[in-house]
Amino acid sequence: MPNLKVKNLKNEDVGEIQLSDDVFGIEVNTYLLHEVVRMQRNKKRAGTASTKERHSVAGGGKKPFRQKGTGNARQGTLTAPNQRGGGTVFGPHPRSYEFKPPKKVRKGAMKSALSLFCKEDRILVIDNLDFSEIKTAKLSKALGVIGASKAVIVDTKENQNLKISAKNLSNHIFLPPEGLNVYDLLKHDQLVISKDAALKIQDALTSASGKGGDK
Repeated sequence: MPNLKVKNLKNEDVGEIQLSDDVFGIEVNTYLLHEVVRMQRNKKRAGTASTKERHSVAGGGKKPFRQKGTGNARQGTLTAPNQRGGGTVFGPHPRSYEFKPPKKVRKGAMKSALSLFCKEDRILVIDNLDFSEIKTAKLSKALGVIGASKAVIVDTKENQNLKISAKNLSNHIFLPPEGLNVYDLLKHDQLVISKDAALKIQDALTSASGKGGDK
C-alpha cells in the first residue's frame, strides 16, 4: 500500500497516511483516461453548427437559363449544391456530442489518474487546509511553501474560506472530493489534498455504490 507523508502548511512532516492499492496503486490505463477526458470535453461542445440544405435556401423557382442553346450544362435551380449560394450537402446540423462511458470505466479512469500522480510523487497530503479568513495572498504563499506550482486543491465543500480564497488563483483550482475529475486533474501538475478528503475519495472509489468523481 502507498504510504504518503502528511505535511502541514509550513512544509513540515507531521505523520503518514496509508492509502489503498486499489485506488492509488493500480496500473495506469491510458485508454480509460482518454475515454473519460473525451467524455468531459464533449460535454462542453455547443453542438450548434448548422448548414442549409437546398430546400432551406432562398431562391429557385425557375430555371436560371434556358436548357438548350447556351453551351452550358443544364441547370434546374439556383438552390442546387453546385451553384454559388446553393444548399449544402451532408452539412452539420445541431446535435449533442455527449456520451457516457460505463460507471466501471469512469471509476477506473479516476483510479488511474490518482495512481499516476502517486507514482510520480505529485500528491501533497496536508493535515489541515483550514484558514481563519478569506485571503488569496495567504493561500498563494502557503502553496508556494509546500511546493505547489499548479495544483488541484481538494478539501470538503464546507471549507468555504479555502474555496473562496482559491477563486482568484490563476494556476490553481479548488474542488470538493465529489467534484474531483480526471480532466481537471490531468491539466495540473500536483494534487494538494487534505487528509480527510483523501480518505473520503478512497472510500467512494472502493465502495460498490460510490461515485467515480467524474461529471
